[in-house]
Parts: sequence; C-alpha cells; structure tokens
Amino acid sequence: MGSYLNTGFEKFKISQSSKIYIDKTELISVLNDNVETEQRFFCISRPRRFGKSVTANMLCAYYSKNTDSSFLFDNLKISQYDSYKKNLNQYNTIFINMQQFLSNADLNVEKMLSDIESEIKNELRQAFPDTEISNERKLNLVLSDIFNKESSVNKKGFIFIIDEWDCIMREKQSDTEGIKMYLDYLRVLLKDQSYVALAYMTGILPIKKYGSHSALNMFKEYSMTDAGKYAPYIGFTEDEVLTLCEKYKIDSNSMKKWYDGYSFENSSHLYNPNSVVCAIDENKFKSYWPQTETFESLRRYIDLNIAGLRDEIVKLIAGNEIVVNTSRFHNDMTTFESKDDVLTLLIHLGYLAINPNSTIRLTSSKQVVSRIPNEEIKDEFRNITEENRNYPGIYALISQSLDLLDKIYEMDNDAVAQAFDLAHQDHTSILKYNDENSLSCVISLALNLASVDLYNVHRELPSGKGFADMVYLPKQGVDKPALLVELKYDKSAQTEIDQIKQKNYGRIFRDYKGDVLVVGINYDKDTKEHQCLIEKLRF
Repeated sequence: MGSYLNTGFEKFKISQSSKIYIDKTELISVLNDNVETEQRFFCISRPRRFGKSVTANMLCAYYSKNTDSSFLFDNLKISQYDSYKKNLNQYNTIFINMQQFLSNADLNVEKMLSDIESEIKNELRQAFPDTEISNERKLNLVLSDIFNKESSVNKKGFIFIIDEWDCIMREKQSDTEGIKMYLDYLRVLLKDQSYVALAYMTGILPIKKYGSHSALNMFKEYSMTDAGKYAPYIGFTEDEVLTLCEKYKIDSNSMKKWYDGYSFENSSHLYNPNSVVCAIDENKFKSYWPQTETFESLRRYIDLNIAGLRDEIVKLIAGNEIVVNTSRFHNDMTTFESKDDVLTLLIHLGYLAINPNSTIRLTSSKQVVSRIPNEEIKDEFRNITEENRNYPGIYALISQSLDLLDKIYEMDNDAVAQAFDLAHQDHTSILKYNDENSLSCVISLALNLASVDLYNVHRELPSGKGFADMVYLPKQGVDKPALLVELKYDKSAQTEIDQIKQKNYGRIFRDYKGDVLVVGINYDKDTKEHQCLIEKLRF
C-alpha cells in the first residue's frame, strides 16, 4: 500500500472502529453506476467537519487494488448491491489530499503541483516497473502510458479521490495566478482522459468559476445549495440520529434543536455529524462549531460593507427566512459583488441552510430560501454580533422584543400597539413602509428576537378554513402561552379576532394543551398607526 497509490483500508478501518460510526456506504453504489461512463466526474462539497475525509477514506478502502477490504464492507449497506463485488478492490486508486500537499509546499502552488507530480510518479514506478517513467514526463502522459499498455481484456482506468480540493481558494484567496495554474493542472490531468475511470473531489466550495464558466466543467457538482440525490450523504439523517439517541440515552429533541436544520428536497432533516458525535461523547449540548477553522470567517464576512447585508443578517438573527440568489457566486472567498454572494458563501460554509419547503415564493430557479439552521449556529451569530460595531442596535432590539412579549402576556393592547408603531418606524430603512410584506416583517422582527428560544414559529399555517399568519408554539419545557398572530390592513383588530373564530383556526391547537393568546393587529395605511386586540382563548 502506498501513500497516494492504492492507500488501502487502514484509515477507514479506524473510522469504522470508532465509538460512533454511521454506515454511508450506499454512496458507493451510486458512484459505481457511473464508473467508466461519461458521468464519472463528481464534486461533492460540504462544510468542514461534515465527514468529507471519512468519505474519501471509505472510497479509497473500497476501490484500492492490491488489497482485500471485504472484511470491512461485507456487513455494510453496500454489500447488498449487485455492483459490490464487481468493483471491490478492482481499481488503481490515486488519493490526493491537497491540503497536505499545499502545507508541505509552504503554500507555494507551483511547488505543490511539482510535489504531486514527483510523489505520485515515485509510487507508479514501484507499481509498474515495466513502464519507463522519467522525471521530465508529465503525470498525465505517464498515466496514459500505463493505461495504454494494459491488455484490452483487463484494461481499467484509475480512480482519483481528491480531498480538500478547494484549499487553495481558501488559503491563497488573492493568488489569482496560482489558482488559475492549479485549475489548469486539474483540467489537463483529468478532462478527456481515457485513463480516468472515476474522479471524486470533495471540499467546502464548489468548483471555482471565472465569470460564468468553469475550467472543470466536466464535473457534476453537488453542494449545500443543491445536494440532489447525494443529500443523505452530506450529514446524519434524522433516522440515524434518532437511533444514536436511543442507543446512548440522549434527548432527541435537544439534539434536533441544536444540530438539525440542514434541509434538501430529498432529505428534510440533516444534522451536523461532528457536533452530534461530540454531544454524545461529552454528554452535553453546546456549540462545537468554534472547533472548525471557519469560525472567524463568519465575523469577517458579516462585517463586509456591502449594501443590504446588515439588514439581511438582522432578519436572520430574528429567526426570519431570506431569499438568496446563488447564481452569480464565483465559488471563492474574495469575489463579492453583492450581499447574495456573501450569503451564498455562508450557505457553503454551513452558517446558513436552505429551506426547500418554505412558503416564501421564489421568482427564479437560481434563488433559495435561507435561514440560520439551529441553536449551535445561532450561538455563533450571537457571539459575533454581540459587541460588533456594525450591529450596534441588535441587542437593544432584543431587549425591546422581550418587553414586547411581556406586554403581550399582560394583554396590554395599547402598549403592544405602541411597540409595533416604534418598530415599524425604526425599520423603514429595511422595509417599504406600506409594502404588503412590511407588517409581517415588522411583527416577526419585533417578536422573534426574543421568542427564538421560547417558541417554534410557523408562518401561513393551514388552519381550519384558512391560513393563520403567524403561530408561536412553545418549545418543550417552556411554560408560556401559545400565540396566534393575525395581521390586517385598513380593517380592525376585532375583525381579525372574529376571523380566527369564524374560520376555526383553533384546529391548529388540537394537540396543544394550555392557554392561547390571540393577537389581532391592524395597520392603518393612512394614519400609519397600529391597533391591537388580545384575547385569551381555549380551543
């Protein structure tokens, strides 16, 4: 076994022998379907500590030739597939950890590429002694020589597993020439090469674009903005986490609150795997995110002086969802032309998550609805914005929000109406005052900053014969009344209370036992004043 060629199964054996191991080997069956086909190029990106290296080691263990790793896989999910035996340990597999090569080259891209050539050719010389491999001959030509010498009966290409493929974009952010040199090297090594049986790259960022083009356009990309059928392999699924919680006697609701929140069309609940493992190991729910090297990135990026960015961050901290256009992101950490580029990067870094099931209507297929995924990430936003000079009013808003909740609990109609008046005035910079969505944004911003730890918030919730505007259901262990907030323009607060009764909105609370405060809020577009009527109901 070599360090780069046919690295074997030792690293994967360590992962499988760990206290907590989740079987993700079904990914291999999906890749097997594409070996030696036109669709053999994959780039699957995800945040740090989401199991990228574990997956790379798994693939090396499965495909690597001149070894027998069947004892590791025979009892795993992949063994149930027809392609299992066909491809097991059948391919010369080249594994490249780009981060390791870049670090050993003292962040010099040219030296890094030279080292890759030299080290891999050294191992090829030992594995293929009948092929003359000179120092001057490029690696792609050497691989072609080896492949072409194979008999047509046994001819098999190489499988490439590239980990931390994007480290240059992260650590050499301003080295434009170095990045281009690197991408060009990968293009020559992999594109249109018959000796490539499969290429699997993983990292945090999707493939770097120049303008709207990619030098590696043969790769099919799956990322945190569009994971496709690979979504279940990005994190731990809900079923996997529930099984762990049952085994280790861990509260599943707390696990969900802290580490769930990453959603895709094919997987509605994905958990941060590293944090789940740490929480079980330490028997404590907290943020394990600062252990990743991207922690300071959040502070740096939300501080950027880009129009509209601060307002979107405030909405996110308030528990709201926002719309992000991901189409123009250049897949690097320096080219930011709008707030959408920064927010797209935060999605790839794992600080934001998409919500494919949101009720927010999108106007373009390039848009996604984004949110802060869970309590762990909320903690990071709180820590970073607490004394941040660019967010001076955020914690004053939280204090006002707490006062507002108290006034609602006290059923003080006038005080609540006045609080909404002030909130509406204070946030005209981010809201069109009489826009149809304005009142909804004001209410959610004013309430959610304080209620985020107390309530699960639902918007446009189907209820009886209509849709309830905003429903706040107490989280487990929270001894507070549920809230049903109904909004109207140019009518009356009483109209809203009557509508709630007429349309049988109480069906929302059929599984809830406790008090419900119905909050009717009306906004007069002419006087720009709010009215409020609060009633306590039991459904």
